[in-house]
Amino acid sequence: MTAKIRIGVLFGGKSAEHDVSLQSARNVINALDKKKYEVILIGIDKRGQWYIQEAIANIPHQQPGQLTVTTHLNDWVTIVPGQSHTLLTGLMSKEQITTLDVIFPVVHGPYGEDGTIQGLMKLANVPFVGSDVLSSAVCMDKDISKRLARDAGIPIPKFVTIYRRDLANIKEEQIIKEVGLPCFVKPANLGSSIGINKVKTKTELRAAIEKAMLFDNKILVEEGIEGREIECGVLGNDDPIASVPGEIIPKAEFYTYEAKYFDPEGAEVIAVADLPADIVKKVQELAIKAFKTFDCDGMARVDFFLKKDGTLLLNEINTIPGFTRISQYPKMWEASGVGYTELLDRLIQLAMEKFDQRQTIKVSPED
Repeated sequence: MTAKIRIGVLFGGKSAEHDVSLQSARNVINALDKKKYEVILIGIDKRGQWYIQEAIANIPHQQPGQLTVTTHLNDWVTIVPGQSHTLLTGLMSKEQITTLDVIFPVVHGPYGEDGTIQGLMKLANVPFVGSDVLSSAVCMDKDISKRLARDAGIPIPKFVTIYRRDLANIKEEQIIKEVGLPCFVKPANLGSSIGINKVKTKTELRAAIEKAMLFDNKILVEEGIEGREIECGVLGNDDPIASVPGEIIPKAEFYTYEAKYFDPEGAEVIAVADLPADIVKKVQELAIKAFKTFDCDGMARVDFFLKKDGTLLLNEINTIPGFTRISQYPKMWEASGVGYTELLDRLIQLAMEKFDQRQTIKVSPED
């Protein structure tokens, strides 16, 4: 009988997207094939401490903050390299709890999607689902990713970057001159529309900048694009493929945090967008180009704006897309013929293939 693959599902995190992560993780855990996988639940609380979990609290998730990381074992844990396997070890007891064959990080936002956890997993020498340290960090930082996309010839909206150190010296008139009105103000290193505001007048700009700066030390002011919000899933390592494009139609002025995760009427989520064949092809090709430009692995959801004249602009690329019950990434792949459980299987296989390939890289001139 083939031994089960021992997979650590990592969720929660020290981020404003903590609650979203728990929703995504619960869906991933429920969809994993228990005949193939022994699932180890590893929760990260809002202080950044790691715990073994018996389960994700079975609480209705219609409202923010109702899911929690709870301590079922009176010990913090971490991952460390062992002789043949990565070890999940108690920090206080100093005892080995279990070994891990692969980790599936379902941690959104800073301290999870930004390369920090990816670096720890690399040091622990364990296969993990998704992109590596640099690509995770680059895609998380909207400022850096837009600069790289622009250099690669990928069209993007106009934007201005503001650092906290320059906050006292910003000139609203100059910003508006560069990006126009309306515009969007957003933290550079956060997702799920947290901290984002739509600005229609000069008087609203300063307050929106100060609000976004509560969530980051760097923010973006970006031109408001009148057009459709199109998304595309990418799956693979060296030879990635693209899903059918989907579409988000917000019921409000933009796709807010509440609309994304807690208001079933907040937006219409369309798994297969009604697009001409040439636009579908363009979306898929540009999604794969962005994926390769940022050197991503495993998975990404690539978000675009589609203007009325057919111009396609890259909005952002998400290396750990949402896996909640209404998330587009699994929905688009299901519409492309890859069901939820099969999608998870493929992602885990891609993680192991990436790990095996990297083990062939020399680490010493004498090797």
